[in-house]
Amino acid sequence: MPPTLPSPTTVLPPLICGTATFNDQYNPDPYALPTTAIVHEALSLGVRAFDTSPYYGPAEDLLGTALDTPFVRQNFPRSDYFLLTKIGRISGDEFDYSASWVRHSIQRSLERLHTSYLDVVYCHDVEFVSPQEVLTAVKELRRIRDEAGVIKYIGISGYPVATLCELAEMIKEETGEPLDVIMSYANFTLQNTMLASVALPRLKAAGVKVVPNASVLGMGLLRRKGVPIGAKGDFHPSPKELRTAIQAASDWSDKQDINDKRLEKVAIRWALENWMREGADVGSRGDPASGIPWTRENIEKYGGNKLGVSVMGVSSIEELWETMRVWRSILDGLADGEKTAIDSGRGTDERAWSLNRQKEVQTLATGIRNVLGTWVDYAWPSPPRGFVNQRSAPGVPAPLPTPAASPDPVPKQFSNTGSPDMRRLPPL
Repeated sequence: MPPTLPSPTTVLPPLICGTATFNDQYNPDPYALPTTAIVHEALSLGVRAFDTSPYYGPAEDLLGTALDTPFVRQNFPRSDYFLLTKIGRISGDEFDYSASWVRHSIQRSLERLHTSYLDVVYCHDVEFVSPQEVLTAVKELRRIRDEAGVIKYIGISGYPVATLCELAEMIKEETGEPLDVIMSYANFTLQNTMLASVALPRLKAAGVKVVPNASVLGMGLLRRKGVPIGAKGDFHPSPKELRTAIQAASDWSDKQDINDKRLEKVAIRWALENWMREGADVGSRGDPASGIPWTRENIEKYGGNKLGVSVMGVSSIEELWETMRVWRSILDGLADGEKTAIDSGRGTDERAWSLNRQKEVQTLATGIRNVLGTWVDYAWPSPPRGFVNQRSAPGVPAPLPTPAASPDPVPKQFSNTGSPDMRRLPPL
């Protein structure tokens, strides 16, 4: 990281809106989703970071279309929000980490997202290629950062925590410069907490600044109705036996005499709340989206500590509202949460509710993990056994589909200052 850049721990928001859901893996038709309305509403509710990838089908185009609107240009300067994207993964069985493809991918992402720079660029799903390929891509990203100035922070993402640790250590040893950010997914959930128990000590020792936790539902595994089925069918890599254990845990939770006991509700709150604390050492002090009206927030301004960073994807406005209600309730329950609850207008009653809900969720989480038994901290193989990269000509761009238009956004209300209306969310 160049010395002129602030550390990502001081600027990245602890809540990032993920756009993997803007994809036909999770939804039958991503073009039918109200993606522009989701992005606009997220910004209006204080969300200041968006994670995407060329691998997520039309997600980059849909996000870029939502950002390239008068509503965003007039109310949210580019410096007010963060864009995180990725390079290297082209399809389910095709990867290209060559320097020429890295350059092509960066230029394409800049164009799709209608931006002159990218805040974070990850090498996507690094376990599918060799360490040398990852090193080549990281070096090229750093060259682009230093010479062109269109990238700020560089990192890697993937599933096996051991691989993430090994690559972080190797890159620091080979280049003398640690990675800025490493994103792990499905490794700090109700079912699997190895990001905290196994990876964190090694990643911190390797000098990694920020470790976002993504996919708190384990790619949709931790849901009462099972894994999501999109246009591509059942893509989830979990074995049948694990799915059966998850269903048994969901059934157990449904029988408990506690409100909001549905598996996904427990799983989301438990992961967000616990990673906020467990991941604080590799967290951030950016805008926490706590809902304090008309304020550009920074955790330090309110006397708080770093918060573990989470990535949350949604497919509807209603899911976004629910996510923000849970997130803000968790903030109200922190050690310094009383001031946040009062300043945001939610009040001390909401803080008391948050503390009580924290106890309920912990009780349910303990029971769910007891039901899962030996499946706790199980990780499916990634890449799958026998995987072969089908990329036959590295550096040659593949043809890409042309996206359709997103549905019309939800109209916004404006105050007499011209700023977006920071509406309160419906009550919990």
